[in-house]
Order: sequence, then structure tokens, then C-alpha cells
Amino acid sequence: MNSTFMFGEDRFGSKQDYSIAYQELGGRLPKQIANQWLNASFAYLAKQYPNYHKPFPSVPDALRAVANNLPEREIELLTQTFAAHERGYLPTDYAAALQQLSQSFRLGAVIDIWSPKDSWLSYLKQQQVLNLFEVLSFSSDHGYVKPSPYGFQLVLKTMQLAPQEVVFIGDSVRRDLAGANATGIDCILVGGATSPQAIASFANLLSFCEFVFASNPPDILLSAADE
Repeated sequence: MNSTFMFGEDRFGSKQDYSIAYQELGGRLPKQIANQWLNASFAYLAKQYPNYHKPFPSVPDALRAVANNLPEREIELLTQTFAAHERGYLPTDYAAALQQLSQSFRLGAVIDIWSPKDSWLSYLKQQQVLNLFEVLSFSSDHGYVKPSPYGFQLVLKTMQLAPQEVVFIGDSVRRDLAGANATGIDCILVGGATSPQAIASFANLLSFCEFVFASNPPDILLSAADE
């Protein structure tokens, strides 16, 4: 999802003023304290992120780990603030590309996010693309981040598909390609990522759609998967 059809995500770092979103949600902690806890929770999670073999901690758990005795109401507000900075936006042309793809293919998604999924679900529904996906596997639901095969397997099971019936599109060699291949799924890379293990690479999802719909979509993907 991120850097595949949504962009501007993960606005974290020492230069970010999280207190703006936090105060809009009704938070009352001083600006410096709110920023301190959110930066600390991000650092805590970033340290854990490479270890995909075990469940990934939630944002509330990270806040509890870095901020002792923080009231649960503040943890809730800081978690919502974290989500507001983690979530990106869906450009209009990428929304149109998803609509186009859904006319010829069944769509599912394996998504790594650290915050609870509510903000993404509301946003995707608002952008009128949520119903295009038969299943969305959010890592914050089950705790397994890519390249763990868990999310991929969950989508296959829900859609009742075998790995060889699926092509995964992603922008990361380490997470998307490795996770898909570990599940037996072929992968197409976008966003500038390339690898000899990918069946194809495109500049972005839009150029992929241009290529596919200039020909016969099923034939192209089936022949690529058979190579």
C-alpha cells in the first residue's frame, strides 16, 4: 500500500510537531511532552521492525513501554495522533488505477502499518476504494510484518486461492518481494525497486496499468507467472 498506491506516509522525526494533530483530538499534554512520547514510541517500534519472526508490538504497547504511568486516555489520543502521521494519502490517478484493476482482477492487500487500522479503513472508504478489495491484511491486526509470510497466507486463505494463481505488486525488495516469494507468490515491483527475482518491474502502479491494459490483462500476467 505505502509507496505503491498511497504516498506521503510516515511523517515522523525530530522536526515533526505532533502536538498539532494531538491537540485537535482533544489532548491536553504540553507540546514538548506529547512530541517526546511520540518520538520515543516511534524509535521503540523502529528498533523492533527488522525482527519479523515474532509478533510486532502495537503503538499503545510502545507508548506504555516508553512513558510510565501515562493515563489510558492519553495513550488513546497519542495512538490516534501516531496514526495521523503514519497514514498517507491516495492520489486521484492511483484511485482510478485501483478502480481499473478491480474490473479485471480480484484484489487483496498485505499491508504493514503500526497503528490500528481504523484511520485507513475510514480514509479508503471515503476515497471509494475500500470495497474494491476482497480482503485487507493489516499487520497491526495480527502483529506479523513483511517479509513474514503470515499476511500473505491469510489473504490466500480468505480468497481461497493457491499461490500460483496470484501476482503480488509491491515496492520493496526486502519486504514485498521476499514475503511474496516466501509464500510461493510471484511479485511485480514498482516505484523504482528492481530484482532478478521479480517477474517484472515498473516505474509505478500507473505505468503497470498502462502496460497491462494496452494488451490482454489475464494473458500477460498468466504468461509472466508461468516463466
